[in-house]
Amino acid sequence: MSHPAPSWALVRRSERLAGAPVVRRGADWWLVSASGSVLASDPVFTDGLDRFAADLAAADRAVAEIRAQSKAEARP
Repeated sequence: MSHPAPSWALVRRSERLAGAPVVRRGADWWLVSASGSVLASDPVFTDGLDRFAADLAAADRAVAEIRAQSKAEARP
């Protein structure tokens, strides 16, 4: 299913990949700016975005685990 082009005004900062002007809608990556949106279609670029997003998610999970362990160790 194709997703409509995201609008800069409607894209929340939390939707952007690491605060960059790129968002994922479904299986598609979009570059967004105040002047419009462009579908990222270069497979090398989008594969890089996929890997970067996966690495960020893994880092977020690792930080959450460390924080949970620290809280558990701090409890008597």
